[in-house]
Amino acid sequence: MIECYNIKYTYDGINYALDDICLKIDNAEFVGIIGENGAGKTTLAKCINGLLRPQYGKILIDGEDISKFSVAQIAKKIGFVFQNSDHQIFEQTVEDEIKFGLKNLKFSPEEIEERLENIIKKLDLEKYRNISPFELSGGERKRVALASILCLDPEILILDEPTLGQDMKQKEYLVKLIENLRKKGKTIIIITHDIEFAAEYIPRIIVMAKGKIIADGPREIITQNNFILEKSSVILPQLAQLTKILKSYNIFKSFNCNFADVHNYYYELKKYLKKK
Repeated sequence: MIECYNIKYTYDGINYALDDICLKIDNAEFVGIIGENGAGKTTLAKCINGLLRPQYGKILIDGEDISKFSVAQIAKKIGFVFQNSDHQIFEQTVEDEIKFGLKNLKFSPEEIEERLENIIKKLDLEKYRNISPFELSGGERKRVALASILCLDPEILILDEPTLGQDMKQKEYLVKLIENLRKKGKTIIIITHDIEFAAEYIPRIIVMAKGKIIADGPREIITQNNFILEKSSVILPQLAQLTKILKSYNIFKSFNCNFADVHNYYYELKKYLKKK
Protein backbone atom coordinates (compact mmCIF):
# COMPACT_ATOMS: atom_id res chain seq x y z
CA MET A 1 0.00 0.00 0.00
CA ILE A 2 2.70 2.51 1.04
CA GLU A 3 6.35 2.42 -0.05
CA CYS A 4 8.93 5.06 0.88
CA TYR A 5 12.36 4.92 -0.72
CA ASN A 6 15.27 7.01 0.64
CA ILE A 7 13.06 9.94 1.64
CA LYS A 8 14.83 13.13 2.67
CA TYR A 9 13.12 16.34 3.71
CA THR A 10 14.51 19.59 5.09
CA TYR A 11 12.66 22.74 6.16
CA ASP A 12 15.71 25.01 6.26
CA GLY A 13 17.92 23.49 3.57
CA ILE A 14 20.51 22.44 6.17
CA ASN A 15 19.06 20.07 8.76
CA TYR A 16 17.12 17.00 7.69
CA ALA A 17 13.73 16.48 9.36
CA LEU A 18 13.67 13.17 7.46
CA ASP A 19 16.98 11.52 6.68
CA ASP A 20 16.96 8.57 4.25
CA ILE A 21 13.64 7.03 5.30
CA CYS A 22 12.82 3.62 3.81
CA LEU A 23 9.49 2.10 4.79
CA LYS A 24 6.78 -0.29 3.60
CA ILE A 25 3.26 -0.56 5.01
CA ASP A 26 0.91 -3.25 3.72
CA ASN A 27 -2.77 -2.99 2.92
CA ALA A 28 -5.04 -3.09 6.04
CA GLU A 29 -2.05 -2.83 8.44
CA PHE A 30 -2.39 -0.98 11.74
CA VAL A 31 0.88 0.83 12.43
CA GLY A 32 2.03 3.23 15.14
CA ILE A 33 4.84 5.78 14.83
CA ILE A 34 6.42 6.90 18.11
CA GLY A 35 9.32 9.17 19.07
CA GLU A 36 10.08 12.45 20.79
CA ASN A 37 8.97 15.87 19.50
CA GLY A 38 10.99 16.76 16.41
CA ALA A 39 11.77 13.13 15.56
CA GLY A 40 10.12 13.51 12.12
CA LYS A 41 6.85 11.63 12.75
CA THR A 42 4.42 14.28 11.50
CA THR A 43 6.77 15.34 8.71
CA LEU A 44 6.79 11.75 7.42
CA ALA A 45 2.98 11.60 7.58
CA LYS A 46 2.67 14.89 5.68
CA CYS A 47 5.03 13.58 2.99
CA ILE A 48 2.94 10.42 2.64
CA ASN A 49 -0.28 12.38 2.13
CA GLY A 50 1.30 14.98 -0.17
CA LEU A 51 1.11 18.05 2.08
CA LEU A 52 4.92 18.11 1.93
CA ARG A 53 7.03 17.01 -1.03
CA PRO A 54 10.38 15.37 -0.18
CA GLN A 55 13.46 16.88 -1.81
CA TYR A 56 14.89 13.41 -2.39
CA GLY A 57 13.50 9.89 -2.77
CA LYS A 58 10.06 8.73 -3.82
CA ILE A 59 6.80 7.59 -2.26
CA LEU A 60 4.50 5.08 -3.90
CA ILE A 61 0.84 4.49 -2.99
CA ASP A 62 -0.57 1.35 -4.60
CA GLY A 63 2.51 1.28 -6.79
CA GLU A 64 2.03 4.84 -8.12
CA ASP A 65 4.45 7.70 -7.52
CA ILE A 66 2.46 10.37 -5.64
CA SER A 67 4.63 13.19 -7.02
CA LYS A 68 2.45 12.92 -10.15
CA PHE A 69 -0.72 13.78 -8.22
CA SER A 70 -2.15 16.89 -6.59
CA VAL A 71 -2.94 17.10 -2.88
CA ALA A 72 -6.66 16.94 -3.74
CA GLN A 73 -6.15 13.73 -5.73
CA ILE A 74 -4.15 12.16 -2.90
CA ALA A 75 -6.85 13.23 -0.39
CA LYS A 76 -9.30 10.86 -2.06
CA LYS A 77 -7.08 7.97 -1.00
CA ILE A 78 -5.36 9.24 2.18
CA GLY A 79 -7.14 10.94 5.07
CA PHE A 80 -5.11 12.90 7.63
CA VAL A 81 -6.51 14.03 11.01
CA PHE A 82 -4.22 16.68 12.52
CA GLN A 83 -3.00 16.66 16.12
CA ASN A 84 -4.58 20.07 16.68
CA SER A 85 -8.11 19.90 15.29
CA ASP A 86 -8.26 23.73 15.23
CA HIS A 87 -5.81 23.61 12.30
CA GLN A 88 -8.37 21.58 10.37
CA ILE A 89 -11.70 23.16 11.33
CA PHE A 90 -12.98 26.43 9.85
CA GLU A 91 -16.70 26.15 8.97
CA GLN A 92 -19.55 27.76 10.92
CA THR A 93 -21.35 24.54 11.91
CA VAL A 94 -20.43 20.90 12.49
CA GLU A 95 -22.64 19.86 9.57
CA ASP A 96 -20.95 22.30 7.17
CA GLU A 97 -17.53 21.16 8.38
CA ILE A 98 -18.31 17.54 7.55
CA LYS A 99 -19.83 18.46 4.18
CA PHE A 100 -16.91 20.64 3.06
CA GLY A 101 -14.60 17.88 1.80
CA LEU A 102 -17.45 16.08 0.06
CA LYS A 103 -18.47 19.25 -1.77
CA ASN A 104 -14.86 20.03 -2.67
CA LEU A 105 -14.43 16.59 -4.21
CA LYS A 106 -17.65 17.04 -6.25
CA PHE A 107 -19.84 14.40 -4.64
CA SER A 108 -23.51 14.59 -5.63
CA PRO A 109 -25.95 16.30 -3.21
CA GLU A 110 -27.62 12.95 -2.54
CA GLU A 111 -24.31 11.26 -1.75
CA ILE A 112 -23.28 14.15 0.49
CA GLU A 113 -26.47 13.90 2.56
CA GLU A 114 -26.21 10.11 2.83
CA ARG A 115 -22.58 10.21 3.98
CA LEU A 116 -23.26 13.09 6.36
CA GLU A 117 -26.13 11.30 8.12
CA ASN A 118 -24.14 8.07 8.35
CA ILE A 119 -21.00 9.57 9.90
CA ILE A 120 -22.77 12.06 12.18
CA LYS A 121 -24.67 9.18 13.80
CA LYS A 122 -21.65 6.90 13.94
CA LEU A 123 -19.55 9.48 15.81
CA ASP A 124 -22.44 10.65 18.01
CA LEU A 125 -22.42 14.22 16.69
CA GLU A 126 -26.13 14.66 15.85
CA LYS A 127 -26.83 17.00 18.76
CA TYR A 128 -24.00 19.29 17.62
CA ARG A 129 -24.81 19.43 13.91
CA ASN A 130 -25.99 23.08 13.93
CA ILE A 131 -23.46 24.28 16.51
CA SER A 132 -20.12 25.93 15.73
CA PRO A 133 -17.33 23.37 16.19
CA PHE A 134 -15.35 26.06 18.04
CA GLU A 135 -17.93 25.93 20.85
CA LEU A 136 -17.17 22.25 21.46
CA SER A 137 -14.58 20.72 23.79
CA GLY A 138 -11.17 19.66 22.47
CA GLY A 139 -12.20 16.01 22.39
CA GLU A 140 -15.45 16.81 20.55
CA ARG A 141 -13.59 18.95 17.98
CA LYS A 142 -11.29 15.98 17.37
CA ARG A 143 -14.36 13.88 16.59
CA VAL A 144 -15.62 16.52 14.16
CA ALA A 145 -12.24 16.58 12.39
CA LEU A 146 -12.27 12.77 12.26
CA ALA A 147 -15.83 12.76 10.87
CA SER A 148 -14.87 15.21 8.11
CA ILE A 149 -12.17 12.77 6.97
CA LEU A 150 -14.00 9.48 7.50
CA CYS A 151 -16.96 10.60 5.38
CA LEU A 152 -14.57 10.70 2.39
CA ASP A 153 -13.98 6.94 2.92
CA PRO A 154 -10.18 7.04 2.35
CA GLU A 155 -8.21 3.81 1.89
CA ILE A 156 -5.50 5.06 4.27
CA LEU A 157 -6.19 6.94 7.50
CA ILE A 158 -3.43 8.83 9.34
CA LEU A 159 -4.24 10.01 12.88
CA ASP A 160 -1.84 12.42 14.61
CA GLU A 161 -2.09 12.02 18.43
CA PRO A 162 -5.73 10.82 18.39
CA THR A 163 -5.75 9.90 22.11
CA LEU A 164 -4.58 13.34 23.28
CA GLY A 165 -7.26 14.84 25.53
CA GLN A 166 -9.45 11.74 25.24
CA ASP A 167 -10.80 9.86 28.26
CA MET A 168 -10.85 6.05 28.53
CA LYS A 169 -14.34 5.76 27.04
CA GLN A 170 -13.30 7.79 23.98
CA LYS A 171 -10.11 5.74 23.59
CA GLU A 172 -12.13 2.52 23.66
CA TYR A 173 -14.46 3.96 21.01
CA LEU A 174 -11.43 4.86 18.88
CA VAL A 175 -10.18 1.26 19.13
CA LYS A 176 -13.58 -0.11 18.04
CA LEU A 177 -13.67 2.35 15.15
CA ILE A 178 -10.19 1.28 14.00
CA GLU A 179 -11.15 -2.40 14.24
CA ASN A 180 -14.19 -1.78 12.03
CA LEU A 181 -12.14 0.18 9.51
CA ARG A 182 -9.55 -2.60 9.31
CA LYS A 183 -12.30 -5.15 8.65
CA LYS A 184 -13.15 -3.02 5.61
CA GLY A 185 -9.52 -3.24 4.45
CA LYS A 186 -8.43 0.24 5.53
CA THR A 187 -4.81 0.97 6.43
CA ILE A 188 -4.39 2.85 9.72
CA ILE A 189 -1.33 4.86 10.80
CA ILE A 190 -1.25 6.46 14.24
CA ILE A 191 1.35 9.00 15.37
CA THR A 192 1.43 8.95 19.16
CA HIS A 193 3.28 9.70 22.39
CA ASP A 194 0.81 7.46 24.23
CA ILE A 195 3.09 4.46 24.79
CA GLU A 196 0.48 2.69 26.94
CA PHE A 197 -2.06 2.87 24.09
CA ALA A 198 0.56 1.71 21.59
CA ALA A 199 1.67 -1.19 23.80
CA GLU A 200 -1.89 -2.43 24.24
CA TYR A 201 -3.48 -1.91 20.82
CA ILE A 202 -1.04 -1.26 17.95
CA PRO A 203 0.41 -4.46 16.40
CA ARG A 204 3.39 -2.86 14.64
CA ILE A 205 5.40 0.05 15.99
CA ILE A 206 7.89 2.23 14.13
CA VAL A 207 10.31 4.23 16.32
CA MET A 208 11.82 7.49 15.04
CA ALA A 209 14.64 9.68 16.36
CA LYS A 210 16.35 12.66 14.71
CA GLY A 211 14.68 12.10 11.36
CA LYS A 212 15.54 8.41 11.13
CA ILE A 213 13.72 5.14 11.73
CA ILE A 214 15.70 3.41 14.48
CA ALA A 215 13.39 0.43 15.06
CA ASP A 216 10.40 -1.25 13.43
CA GLY A 217 8.69 -4.35 14.74
CA PRO A 218 5.96 -6.03 16.82
CA ARG A 219 4.76 -4.13 19.89
CA GLU A 220 5.73 -7.04 22.18
CA ILE A 221 9.38 -6.48 21.24
CA ILE A 222 9.50 -2.70 20.77
CA THR A 223 7.63 -1.67 23.92
CA GLN A 224 9.83 -3.70 26.27
CA ASN A 225 13.15 -2.69 24.69
CA ASN A 226 14.53 -0.08 27.06
CA PHE A 227 17.53 0.74 24.84
CA ILE A 228 15.35 1.60 21.81
CA LEU A 229 12.85 3.63 23.83
CA GLU A 230 15.55 5.57 25.69
CA LYS A 231 17.23 6.40 22.40
CA SER A 232 13.93 7.86 21.15
CA SER A 233 13.20 9.58 24.51
CA VAL A 234 10.10 7.45 25.11
CA ILE A 235 9.35 6.08 28.59
CA LEU A 236 8.82 2.35 29.03
CA PRO A 237 5.15 1.33 29.40
CA GLN A 238 4.11 0.80 33.01
CA LEU A 239 3.82 -2.95 32.47
CA ALA A 240 7.40 -3.13 31.20
CA GLN A 241 8.57 -1.03 34.18
CA LEU A 242 6.78 -3.43 36.53
CA THR A 243 8.43 -6.36 34.79
CA LYS A 244 11.88 -4.84 35.35
CA ILE A 245 11.14 -4.47 39.04
CA LEU A 246 9.86 -8.05 39.29
CA LYS A 247 12.96 -9.30 37.47
CA SER A 248 15.18 -7.53 39.99
CA TYR A 249 13.54 -9.62 42.75
CA ASN A 250 13.83 -12.85 40.72
CA ILE A 251 10.05 -13.20 40.72
CA PHE A 252 10.01 -14.86 37.29
CA LYS A 253 12.56 -17.45 38.39
CA SER A 254 10.55 -18.25 41.52
CA PHE A 255 7.31 -18.75 39.59
CA ASN A 256 8.86 -20.12 36.40
CA CYS A 257 7.21 -17.54 34.11
CA ASN A 258 8.39 -14.98 31.56
CA PHE A 259 7.41 -11.52 30.35
CA ALA A 260 4.85 -12.84 27.86
CA ASP A 261 3.01 -14.65 30.66
CA VAL A 262 2.83 -11.46 32.74
CA HIS A 263 1.87 -9.43 29.66
CA ASN A 264 -1.01 -11.77 28.81
CA TYR A 265 -2.16 -12.01 32.43
CA TYR A 266 -2.19 -8.23 32.79
CA TYR A 267 -4.42 -7.64 29.76
CA GLU A 268 -6.76 -10.54 30.56
CA LEU A 269 -7.19 -9.12 34.06
CA LYS A 270 -7.81 -5.66 32.62
CA LYS A 271 -10.55 -7.02 30.32
CA TYR A 272 -12.15 -8.84 33.26
CA LEU A 273 -12.21 -5.70 35.41
CA LYS A 274 -13.77 -3.67 32.58
CA LYS A 275 -16.64 -6.15 32.36
CA LYS A 276 -17.17 -5.93 36.10
